[in-house]
Parts: sequence; C-alpha cells; structure tokens
Amino acid sequence: MKAEVQMHSDHFGFPFATTDVLCPNLPDCNPSHVTLATQADAKLAQNQSFLRIQNLVKKEEEEFQFNFTVCWSNLFGDYNNVLQVTQTLEMYKLLGVQHVVVYNTSCGPDLERLLQSYTQEGFVEVVPWPIDQHMNPSHGWQHSEHGGDIHYYGQLTTLNDCVYRHMYQSRYVLLNDIDEIITPYQHQTLPQMMDVLQRQHPKAEVFLIESHFFPKSQFEPSGRFKRPRWRNVPGINIMEHIYREEPDYRVFNPSKMIVRPRAVEQTSVHSVLRNFGQTVKVPPNVCHIIHVRVALRGELTKEELHEDKRVWDYERQLVPNVDKALEQAALLI
Repeated sequence: MKAEVQMHSDHFGFPFATTDVLCPNLPDCNPSHVTLATQADAKLAQNQSFLRIQNLVKKEEEEFQFNFTVCWSNLFGDYNNVLQVTQTLEMYKLLGVQHVVVYNTSCGPDLERLLQSYTQEGFVEVVPWPIDQHMNPSHGWQHSEHGGDIHYYGQLTTLNDCVYRHMYQSRYVLLNDIDEIITPYQHQTLPQMMDVLQRQHPKAEVFLIESHFFPKSQFEPSGRFKRPRWRNVPGINIMEHIYREEPDYRVFNPSKMIVRPRAVEQTSVHSVLRNFGQTVKVPPNVCHIIHVRVALRGELTKEELHEDKRVWDYERQLVPNVDKALEQAALLI
C-alpha cells in the first residue's frame, strides 16, 4: 500500500532529515513485518530486508522491563573519555536507572573495552550506528559551519529510534548526551522525583530539564578526589569540578528531557516535535543537568560561579563502584 512520508521539521539546515514512513494498519490485516519499495509495482528482490514490527500496544498498567532508560544519541570519532563515562554510568545506577543505550559509530579503544564490560553486565546496550559508511555525517549541529549531509551523525534519528525502541519496554526514557547527568536535587533518586512530579502534573508526558554547565577548567581546591588510582584512566573526573555557571536566561538555554515514550511521536534534541499530553518545565532547584565540559560562559571567574557539590552526596557508594567498574574492564593499573 502507498506510504505516507513525514519529514521531521527539525533538521538544522542539513540536506537529509529524519523521516517517518507510515502505512495504514488495515483492520483485516495482522502484519508481522514491513519492507519498503520505491515504486508501487516493484518486484521484491530475494535479498529484500524485512523489518519485524516490534511495538505492539500494551496497557499502561502492565509491567515494563525497565523503569528508566537513558538514551545516548551518538558516539563517534576517537571519544575516549573513560573516567567521566564510568562516573556517569555509576551515578545513573545510584539514581535508579536500569538501562543505558549507546548509539556507537566509533570510539576510543579504552571506552570500547568499558562499554563491552557494561554490556556483558547487562546495564548498557550498544546499538551499532555505521552512518559514516552511507553518507558524510556532520561533526557539528550547524550546516553553515560544519557542513556534511546530516546533523551530528544522525542524532535526531537515533533519538527517535531510541524512543520507539523502548516505547513498550521502559516507563520513562531520558534523552541526553553521554557527558550529561540528569540529577534530582530534592530527591535521592529519579523514581522518587518522578512520582512527585507525576502527582503534581498528572497529564504531563514530557519533562524538560535545564542544562547547567560545570567548566572543566575550574577545579575544587582541596584535591580530595584527585585519586592516584584514577590518574592513568583517560577522561575527566567530574568530582573535581564543582563550580557551576548560572544559565544566561537572556539567550536560549538548552534543555534535555525525561519522557513517557508512549506519548511521543517525534522528538528533537531539546524538545519534542509531536506528542500527546502536557509538557512541563522542571524547576532547576528540583532537577537539573550536571554537564562537565568546556565553559559556555568563559568570561565568568570562579567567584562568579556557584558551588554545586551534588555528586559528592553519592560519594560513599560512587567511588568504590567506579573503582569496581574500572577493574572489571581492566582499566585500572
């Protein structure tokens, strides 16, 4: 039957866009697989790829395999930030996440070993994403500056894929980057926080979480987390960076999201494009993102930054858990 083609409105000026190809679900048809042809009378080739239909509607009250799933959209280049990724994964465990999905085009050898270890444990799922074998993906988000065929290694496509992949597997899906931690500040865990937010906003399906940047150039002065065991592990030690920029609310301040995936039809990076239900902006004193990176507002001095030691609240479990994870991946000398 003829498909309906819906290109997503967000593509940041790149020539290729994330697109939904839809066919009507006829009442007398119970399909199990689907394939695509460019012409209505096309003969199916012997090697035609059929995709199994995976999302069959289930009732909300049924149990989900996961309560919280984190989607990391893209991993590419020689990214080898092992220590920060390990700390982030172990933080998410303590915050109540059961599943982390990584779309991997390529990464450094140490991070590859770490992800393999977490995959064997069952906490991480690595989805191969060899988009660079099929087109020229951009290393950035702006076509005029970065060039290429498609935005940021197809980030918009992987985010949408992750939503649909876990639509009936996970109660909530967190959409954020590999160097970000969506962190509650009034509750110990994400389940505790979401229980309260859902009671306050029973019709909400999308929760916007404000990004807060912690410049990696500013270090905590005592050096208490400058641990000798981590000295030779590549990457950033987020526990050393406790100074937070105040967002400049005069300009666009990016958010990431916690969503109930069954209510999302199309998503972008910082907001959903099409969804059911309400969207709620979560106050930053309730929850915000800990994002240790290059300073966004580089003109700010340390005195103009805010001290934020939220990660330290998890120190007693976090530090030994990071050690154990690095040991299991044979990354501690």
